[in-house]
Amino acid sequence: MSILLVLLVIVVVIAVWFFSAYNGLIRLRNQVKNAWAQIDVQLKRRHDLIPNLVETAKGYVKHERETLEEITKARNLASQANGVAEQGKAEGSLNNALSKFFLLLKTTPILKLTRIFLHCRKN
Repeated sequence: MSILLVLLVIVVVIAVWFFSAYNGLIRLRNQVKNAWAQIDVQLKRRHDLIPNLVETAKGYVKHERETLEEITKARNLASQANGVAEQGKAEGSLNNALSKFFLLLKTTPILKLTRIFLHCRKN
């Protein structure tokens, strides 16, 4: 009787250990699946943000391009001006365009723009 009891206890211990190990493996598998799902969510989020970043950069470059075109246009008008009145008006336009450009440089330094584009390339 005692040998049967010892064998029963051994079988129960082995069964408990087996089910415990099995449940542990299932739990670990679910954790791995959850981790990969979180990675997929972050990658999708990153992919969804890229168009916004591109549009922001396009807007900045467009604004910068418009400012530079305005400076070039004002410079050409100033160099082609005839007479004091026309020259004064053209120089005033050139000063306004240059002040916008210097304001652009103060508010968004080139280093900041470079960091933005480098960050875009890394991600």
